[in-house]
Amino acid sequence: MKREVKHLHHKALDSVLLAIEHFNRPFDRGRVHSVLIYLDHAFEMLLKAAILHKGGKIRKRRAKQTIGFDACVAEGFGNPAIRFLKNEQVVSLQTINALRDAAQHYLIDVPEQQLYLHAQAGVTLFADVLEKVFGEKLMNFVPNRVLPVSTSPPTDLGVLLEDELKTIKRLFRPGGRRRIEARSRLRALAVVEAATQGEKVQPSDSELDRVLRRILADEPTDEIFPGFASLALSTEGEGIPFNIRLTKKEGVPVHLVPEGTAGAEVIAVKKINETGFYSLSHHQVAEQVGLSQPKATAVIRYLKIKEDGECFRCFQFGKTKINRYSTKAVEKIKAALPQLDMDAVWTAYVKSGKAA
Repeated sequence: MKREVKHLHHKALDSVLLAIEHFNRPFDRGRVHSVLIYLDHAFEMLLKAAILHKGGKIRKRRAKQTIGFDACVAEGFGNPAIRFLKNEQVVSLQTINALRDAAQHYLIDVPEQQLYLHAQAGVTLFADVLEKVFGEKLMNFVPNRVLPVSTSPPTDLGVLLEDELKTIKRLFRPGGRRRIEARSRLRALAVVEAATQGEKVQPSDSELDRVLRRILADEPTDEIFPGFASLALSTEGEGIPFNIRLTKKEGVPVHLVPEGTAGAEVIAVKKINETGFYSLSHHQVAEQVGLSQPKATAVIRYLKIKEDGECFRCFQFGKTKINRYSTKAVEKIKAALPQLDMDAVWTAYVKSGKAA
């Protein structure tokens, strides 16, 4: 293990232990914020260590600082050369990071059952990545007893969601209008909902108020929180070690339709193994079609490859975007090349003055 990787690896373990310690403290002062902040830091250090260990980079050219959390997730999920994260693991990571943002920068109220869910799922995910990338078991670094422990762990996400909505409604009973508290509790749910749809956002007060109105109007829960409702708990083991992961429910009906179809809603729907389908970088496309990268860019623009959903997809993690192409893009370009006047295509591209 390289020296830089070793230091990051150690810092990750330090922070995950502190997250576990703060979760198990028998008093609540600052407990929620501490757990989320330390858990988030543990993952950023672990992701950076994993990226370097697998031959990736955590610094952009001439940058003074290393890449941030979103870029680490994007690299670990979207870079085919080093990929070590799964789609559902990205959801958990984005959720923890967004909850940490809210805890550190504003107001958020994460009830005990939700905090346990994120803490235990976080420890499980940390152990999964540690073993997959480094071949190490978390129990080799911590005593078996050191895991999140709660007097009221969640047993079913549907029940958890319904109970939380009942609590939010009680905060709005006549004579007890406690909008700030309701928003703080609702923000935790909204963060998870956004993460299931591939987004990491901090909802505004006006957005939360719109959701509150829907809750008070008794709209169906699975319509207000379709992404949350599509999740299930996957548990393994008894006692210690005990693993808990967020997964997609089996049997949830999904219908794939073209983007823009009238009346169709997008509810965390992705192709199976999307990064496996859109597996090629711009550089790899250029190599496979036998063109330089600039000329490949010109052809991609001329053939409108990026407008074809079967050929191109832009993955987004927070503010970081990664462009990926499918093998169908290569096939489409190869089929068109014999009929193309490359001089004319290149001239038109240069005159446009637009980069890829």
